[in-house]
Amino acid sequence: MAKQLALLGGLAASATAFAPSIRTPLSPISPTSLRASADVDCLVVGGGISGSTLAHNLHKSDLDVLLAESRDYLGGNVQSIAVNDDDGEFIYEKGPNSFATQPSIVRIAHELGIDDQLVFADESLPPWVNYGGKLHPLPKGQGGKGPKGQLELVFGPNGVLKFGLAGDLLSWPGKIRAGIGAFLGHFPAPEGKEETIQDWVRRILGDEVFYRIIDPFVSGVYAGDPTTLSMKAALPKIARIEEYSYGIEWNKFGALFYGGLARQVELTKERKADPPEPEWVEFEYGNPGSFKRGLGTLPKAIGEELKEKVKLEWKLTKVEKKDGVYAATFDTPSGEKTVTAKSVVTTIPTHAMGGVLEPVLPGSEELFTRERSIINRKGIYYPPVAAVTLAYPKSSFKDVELDNEFGNLRDLPGFGSLNPRSEGVRTLGTLWSSSLFPGRCPDDYNILLNYIGGSRDPAIGSMEDDDIIAAVDTDLRKVLLQSNAPEPKVLGIKVWPTAIPQYELGHLELMKELQGMEDKNEEGGLWVCGNYRSGVAFPDCVTFGYEHAKVVKEYLDGQGVQSSANKKELVAAAE
Repeated sequence: MAKQLALLGGLAASATAFAPSIRTPLSPISPTSLRASADVDCLVVGGGISGSTLAHNLHKSDLDVLLAESRDYLGGNVQSIAVNDDDGEFIYEKGPNSFATQPSIVRIAHELGIDDQLVFADESLPPWVNYGGKLHPLPKGQGGKGPKGQLELVFGPNGVLKFGLAGDLLSWPGKIRAGIGAFLGHFPAPEGKEETIQDWVRRILGDEVFYRIIDPFVSGVYAGDPTTLSMKAALPKIARIEEYSYGIEWNKFGALFYGGLARQVELTKERKADPPEPEWVEFEYGNPGSFKRGLGTLPKAIGEELKEKVKLEWKLTKVEKKDGVYAATFDTPSGEKTVTAKSVVTTIPTHAMGGVLEPVLPGSEELFTRERSIINRKGIYYPPVAAVTLAYPKSSFKDVELDNEFGNLRDLPGFGSLNPRSEGVRTLGTLWSSSLFPGRCPDDYNILLNYIGGSRDPAIGSMEDDDIIAAVDTDLRKVLLQSNAPEPKVLGIKVWPTAIPQYELGHLELMKELQGMEDKNEEGGLWVCGNYRSGVAFPDCVTFGYEHAKVVKEYLDGQGVQSSANKKELVAAAE
């Protein structure tokens, strides 16, 4: 749910210290060669998934990198916990529960030697929607590849056709309205207006699809309010399908289905042109995945790889530029420390930025605290979200058979359940964690990871833990459990006071202005990044780490910075 933070730093010795021993210049003297020497090639500030994966990729490129994190662990919102009691072992997550598998994740797992820990869910397991006192499966294929998978999605036992003809989540008027937008056409987008997710979905597919499917999906996955989230900013890939639709010459009214089909064909070609490496483990694009011991396996492996290049409990207080290099000052457990770097990438959230970048990026503090009257916000909003993990015996669940021959509810055959606001359930969504991945709990138990709070329920941030747990348990008794179910086994509760950045109306303009500030920065080498800019999903953060490392490497190459390996070779030759 899902499509769900701290600072590290340290000091790595730079091989430029050997420069005096090289008698003959390797290239003509340039202005950049007159700069003061720096401790590291690149300083990465923020050890969440974005920052830690970026540091890994820079390290893999033989650059001197330092990763500074304000918390005492790497991973940001990603924390995996194992609990043992008389009933056995339970593994749960304090933040996101899984990822939609992409090549970037399989690649980094292979590079870190943890690809044998990857686990993937049954691709046929659907998400369920709690509506009208019943659970309804959303369409899902059976795990087939290529054209076979697309046929399964349409004609399979839980396909779109059966959803439309036999499913009862939507009324017949709602189905007809959605079918018109999908197969015949819809009104074009209003000119000069940025649409919210609500605007876009209601215009194309109608009210029922929005209120019964998309609204709970957005709330459950992004903890957001679809009446303020920008469609193009928050769901750009889906928004672009409309552009594909109108791009088909004969599709004059932009029927969405044909644009989706065109994009799928294009995507298939792209994947064939850039196939996974043969040594990677096999995977299916978009399939829910994790690691055997939880998502925290990834940042833990990066920490073990980087070792002394990671500095925990280092809080950034100021970034300046001196003699052509960046100087970053940190509060650390052993006092104030300063690190010099040829380049800096910060991935810390905007609410923690303050004025630390003002000396090198004037106007950044004002940008991230600006009044945004259109949505009644200040800066980029990070709402509070509580992740509540509870375990119940399987016998506690309702003994009912689910639609489309998925079996008994007690086995939780699905990804999880979403709750439309009309159902009087406060919990945004519930992930059926133990059904997705094996070995998460004893066989006679089920683990439920529940998210509650978000943009439309910020009061969660000030509630006591026991009250939050009670609210979730009450909701579960309405949706999944028998009324006489025993009290839950409380595995954990984590209230994230500033959880997920919201891509609300005006977000793209803010990011455009930020890009302009970076472009104006004299000599470059400073990037302000994070999940508020490159996407909030786990795969987005991992992909950012891979792609942005190329940007940093290209910049440093242009500045005449040699990799650590090359420096060592030159020093050896000079000796």
